[in-house]
Amino acid sequence: MISTTSPGLVAVLRRRLESLFSELAKFGVVGALAFVVDIVIFNIVLHTTEKPLTSKVASTLVAATVAFFLNRHWSFKHREKTGVRREYGLFFLFNVIGLLIALSCLGLSHYVLGFTSKIADNVAANGVGLVLGTTFRFYSYHRWVWAAPGAVREAAEDGDPAALAVLHHAVPETRSEPHREPRSEA
Repeated sequence: MISTTSPGLVAVLRRRLESLFSELAKFGVVGALAFVVDIVIFNIVLHTTEKPLTSKVASTLVAATVAFFLNRHWSFKHREKTGVRREYGLFFLFNVIGLLIALSCLGLSHYVLGFTSKIADNVAANGVGLVLGTTFRFYSYHRWVWAAPGAVREAAEDGDPAALAVLHHAVPETRSEPHREPRSEA
């Protein structure tokens, strides 16, 4: 019987969770700032135009752009950069999907269920829709927008178990690669 509590496995899991928690915490701070930007712009546009869906689109575009730059240069700064065009393109795509999640919640609440107050619009768009959309976005950014750093790849090639775990989780192509023996220091 193989023990699942071996020190190596525990260390790998601990490092993996620490790395994930660090990214998640930074993503949370960026998200909180983007949330404030989103709420302020949403309510300014909503009170000006009385159009909840238009208000949400405008606020999401501004908040997403702020979040992109902060995530790229802080939350995921340790990961490889593949070019602003590619990253922003994917970021924008995943934000559109996140926006559609929020709009679906808002549209369902406002137009189907008939909850038309400004408070109900805010709860649907910036409560339920935001939580669901944010969960989707974190997973997408972590998985597809910013890849694992080159240093992790090098450590994985040297047989570092934590690096192998990070690569296995972050970069799908590495899953089919066979385990490589550590390089000798000869």
